[in-house]
Amino acid sequence: MRTLPQIARKLRQTDGAEIAEAALVLPLVFMLLLGIVWFGRAFNIYSTIQQAAQQGAITAARSNCATCGNTGAAPATVANVVTSVMQASSLDPSQIITSSPSPVFCVTPPGACTASSNVTICSNVLLNPSAFQNQPAQCGTLVSFQYPFQFYLPFTSLNLQQIVMTAQAQSRMEN
Repeated sequence: MRTLPQIARKLRQTDGAEIAEAALVLPLVFMLLLGIVWFGRAFNIYSTIQQAAQQGAITAARSNCATCGNTGAAPATVANVVTSVMQASSLDPSQIITSSPSPVFCVTPPGACTASSNVTICSNVLLNPSAFQNQPAQCGTLVSFQYPFQFYLPFTSLNLQQIVMTAQAQSRMEN
């Protein structure tokens, strides 16, 4: 068993290298973990806005009256679907930024895109124009918008950097 003077001598011999190493490494580990959290949040938001655009495109491609031949839902209805999906994931739909897609049109001339609540809805869009050469053209709808995201990573070049994520989805119109 060691006596108290032996323990005191051992303690005097430690030079504090472990404390200095921890002081250097722990902030780096903390920044790495914080970066993982913020990039995970960015991926979650991107996934959510893509899902919102897809649900909006599906809604826009549906007929709103099967017996009377109307095609497509009202732009406000599509914007409400996008808003509902975003609110379900606790995202603020008021931050949506209008994006301008450049689709190839099937029947309607260019300029047939409408916007409602900053969500751009294009009807009669030619889907996959070069994918099937011998197949008839398939028309559909395209929904697009943008959503901002701001990183909070102190002491990095990404701190308070805002990126704008674009969501765009298309859906085939059923006859």
